[in-house]
Amino acid sequence: MRVVRFLLSSLLLAGAVMASTIALRVQAQTAHPSGLSSQLTEQDFQRMLPATDMHSDAAAENPHAHAFLATGPATSFDAASMPKNPLAPDAVAIGAKTCIACHSLENVQASHSLHLKAFRAGASGSGPQGACESCHGPGSAHAKSPATAGSIIAFTRDSKTPIDAQTGVCLGCHRGGARQDWLGSVHQSRGIACTDCHNPMARLSPEGVLAKSSINEVCATCHRDVRDKFNRRSHMPLPEGQISCVDCHNPHGTLTADLLKTDTVNETCYTCHAEKRGPFVFEHAPVRENCLTCHDPHGSNNQTLLVLPVPMLCQQCHTMTLHPNDLQTTAGLANGPAPDERLIGRACLSCHANIHGSNNPSGSRFHE
Repeated sequence: MRVVRFLLSSLLLAGAVMASTIALRVQAQTAHPSGLSSQLTEQDFQRMLPATDMHSDAAAENPHAHAFLATGPATSFDAASMPKNPLAPDAVAIGAKTCIACHSLENVQASHSLHLKAFRAGASGSGPQGACESCHGPGSAHAKSPATAGSIIAFTRDSKTPIDAQTGVCLGCHRGGARQDWLGSVHQSRGIACTDCHNPMARLSPEGVLAKSSINEVCATCHRDVRDKFNRRSHMPLPEGQISCVDCHNPHGTLTADLLKTDTVNETCYTCHAEKRGPFVFEHAPVRENCLTCHDPHGSNNQTLLVLPVPMLCQQCHTMTLHPNDLQTTAGLANGPAPDERLIGRACLSCHANIHGSNNPSGSRFHE
């Protein structure tokens, strides 16, 4: 009897599953009149993909967007137009097959890349055979005289193609969004080209088509002095891989001289150190003004990224007035000739513990 009940229960369960499957198929066919339930529409992709600053409604999503933010959508691959070579204005397109006849190695290296795959899928502005010329411009002049410098748009430092022309090719598709302030930025004004940091022809990094394996290594190519600071005793966890340069900086340009992603140094620091934001009942003026007054964000040989050891740091402002009324020097450190208990351990911070600010009614001197 138990076996019969089990069989009946199994049949009922199987029937319910089959009925739900049929219902789902009917619903899918209704949504897709073609009958192919696996075929996704353009609306499906728009619903599934996350929001991005490359989208046309970026300005609407961010009411505080910069005034020069391009309000139109970024140029898609299938609408990329063939760039003009300023050094060969009369050149015409010859197609990718002609390019590959000489550049077979480059073709093998670039065939995996997203750029080449997208261009080969067919661009309305250049055609499916214009994969190479979608970036390098018309190649007839280069094919006739390969040794002539500037006959093709080249993306190297020793090429005759102007840096602005090289960058203009990239911005033809990658405009707006994070690159809205590229023109006039520190990197642009100093003649940095896109290909100094990126290499779209080879897969050297997991993301961002970088010229090296990580964004930190790319930045260290020029900013060696900053990278060396991360080897100091106290440093941000960049060598450990917990943060990267672009967590604080936007290398494509911002409205700040240091390419910060926020308007001020403090706003950048508050992104992680929110407990230091305040507001506090008793504010510490240098803390509110600029975190860099006391800290070096890249690395320091002093505790907690301080630019000087305590109390020497405190004495930059608090010297010979009330308390302390004597000048402290390195001679008073624990290993100095005249050790002073006020310099040993946490020094000033032993008493003034809440140095960033206090909400305690008795914390006017940051004791509590």
